[in-house]
Amino acid sequence: MKILIVGGAGYIGSHMVKQLAKAGNDVITLDNLSYGYRDAVKYGEFVEGDLGDNEVLDAIFQPGDIDAVMHFAGFIQVGESVTNPSMYYLNNVVNTHTLLDAMLRHNIKNFIFSSTAAIFGEPEYTPIDEKHQKQPINPYGHSKLMIEQILDDYDTAYGLRSTCLRYFNAAGADPDGELGERHVPETHLIPLILQAASGRRADIKIFGDDYPTQDGTCVRDYIHINDLCEAHSLALHRMIEKDQSARYNLGNGKGFSVTEVIDIAKEVSGNDFKVTIEPRRDGDPAVLVADASLAKQELNWQPEFAELKDIVKTAWDWEINFLSKQ
Repeated sequence: MKILIVGGAGYIGSHMVKQLAKAGNDVITLDNLSYGYRDAVKYGEFVEGDLGDNEVLDAIFQPGDIDAVMHFAGFIQVGESVTNPSMYYLNNVVNTHTLLDAMLRHNIKNFIFSSTAAIFGEPEYTPIDEKHQKQPINPYGHSKLMIEQILDDYDTAYGLRSTCLRYFNAAGADPDGELGERHVPETHLIPLILQAASGRRADIKIFGDDYPTQDGTCVRDYIHINDLCEAHSLALHRMIEKDQSARYNLGNGKGFSVTEVIDIAKEVSGNDFKVTIEPRRDGDPAVLVADASLAKQELNWQPEFAELKDIVKTAWDWEINFLSKQ
């Protein structure tokens, strides 16, 4: 197939580009490089441009040979969405709407959307399945849920098929060492911990150690980036084969506390580092774990990296590789 990857220069997008290209697909990456890196796009064609630019979109779609679009170009920082909601509604909602309408103009009817567990808000129960109520508590979560709702309407009205994949915590790096996670600023727990382990960061901060969990720190579900990408590939094939939309929660179905992640990082790296306890942050649920049984059942998806130690090991290899090039 020929697939457009929007946001293909970012963390998840670049791994998706590699996986699709290695599987024999023709891949085009569209990225404005506001958060992505040109050197992360190692396969296929690259177009520098914005998903909200109709001229750029029409030029890509005009040949009429795009089979599907995967969208990874959303802004993802919860705190930033609270302080600057306009930025999030413009990019995550308005620009995505522009992309969808451009697809309709060119009769492209297959869309994979990078959604989030943030659409669920405070969990009423865990693990969280697809039936859980959706009550996001920040603009980031609202923006993603808005697109899911738009996609439902576009399916009914225009026959645009979509699969929304709700990530819990993407983690790890390309086992080949070619790609990894390098957000600026970095907000994800595992790379922050590993930066403390490598000496790039003075310490790692734990925000709250008095939660109702086994050791008082928050529990989260981590899914390896390659397993996440594999779920996208399987979802795309099922969507085209069945000609129907779908929604899936993606995670390992197993939770690890912040303290457990820190202990595993110390074991994998062989390094000790300073850990600082800070007060709780607003809006951090005690436990967030996915029920991914629907994805496993309907997509025949099975995570390869089921052990957190293996996930952290790939991220540590990337961190060491990154440092060696500085």
